[in-house]
Amino acid sequence: MHHSESPAFVDPRTGKLLPVDTLAWRSAEGNPLMMTALGGINRAHIRSEVRTIWRYAAALPVTIDAPVSLGEGMTPLVNADIDGISCHLKLEWFAPTGSFKDRGASVLISHLRSLGITSVVEDSSGNGGAAIAAYGAAAGMAVGIFVPDYTQPAKIAQLRAYGARVTLVPGTRQDTEAAAIHEAGNTYYASHNWHPMFLQGTKTLGYEIWEDLGFRAPDNIIIPAAAGSNVLGCHIAFRELIASGEIAKMPRIFVTQPENCCPVHHAIHPELLDDRTPEYSATVAEGTAIRNPIRLEEMVAAIRGTGGDSASVKEADIIDMAKSLAMKGFYTEPTSAHAVAGLRQFVEAGQIGRDEETVVILTGSGLKATQFYADQFGSP
Repeated sequence: MHHSESPAFVDPRTGKLLPVDTLAWRSAEGNPLMMTALGGINRAHIRSEVRTIWRYAAALPVTIDAPVSLGEGMTPLVNADIDGISCHLKLEWFAPTGSFKDRGASVLISHLRSLGITSVVEDSSGNGGAAIAAYGAAAGMAVGIFVPDYTQPAKIAQLRAYGARVTLVPGTRQDTEAAAIHEAGNTYYASHNWHPMFLQGTKTLGYEIWEDLGFRAPDNIIIPAAAGSNVLGCHIAFRELIASGEIAKMPRIFVTQPENCCPVHHAIHPELLDDRTPEYSATVAEGTAIRNPIRLEEMVAAIRGTGGDSASVKEADIIDMAKSLAMKGFYTEPTSAHAVAGLRQFVEAGQIGRDEETVVILTGSGLKATQFYADQFGSP
């Protein structure tokens, strides 16, 4: 490990520290925890024989001898032309459960197992729950997942296939979280939104982009955002790479959200609301429909601190881009299609240059959204 002092969890809003082996998943004040700044690694620390995120094990704040791994990470970075704009697409759906959340789940579940935890609960309408259910199963844990009662049957089927106990909760996404936290009184709350070790898994995305590009940082990264684990994971990774001397400057972090639910965009651009309460509604990009992300302050700081920005994307543009990507062979969840629509908006607004190197993160597989595509193209 390469740390001047031993790593700890920190409540960024109070500065209070907790040891990394704590069983707390939030601070005493009820805030989400982060990891204290780490020194990062350089290319000599990569275990190049390991074809998973665990090639970057030296970058983690804890040593895990027997990681719970299903082959996550090492996803393709491919060149694409979007309406004459060249970019790289990072295909995160090449993951054991079909989304980037497997990175965070692998590290979080490995960490919890090393602490002796054998039973966990999580709340998620989709990808986060699938990841915790799969890695919990691989770790031999008992897993309970709380989902909103409007969750698509295909997603519930995937959770049950992994052996998870699924509880459908009526009401809002917040009601689902409350039910899981209540149940966590009897087990452990392995939350992909709350637990800081999840971000230590998603930061491997940033390390991987750096390695994909021949140990360089791109000019820009565009991320479809909800709770922000990719935004913060990438921010953490590139800050560590600056600390270790591997890169000289941060990539700009850009975020896209559906116009129907865009709290990060409204936080970056408060003038859009003019003190009105936003009226959010359902979106085809359901995985990015979190109305009150708990790490909003940290996300805004990461975006602004790198000179990035945010964009909101209309439903029609999300649908058109999902179909347009599929016509190029990229079968992506609508949840991440808006990142590519956002690329076009940023270029048209002059915020991203056509000659700059831009990586767009595609977070989940179109196989997660079979009903969406069936609705678009009609039944046979």
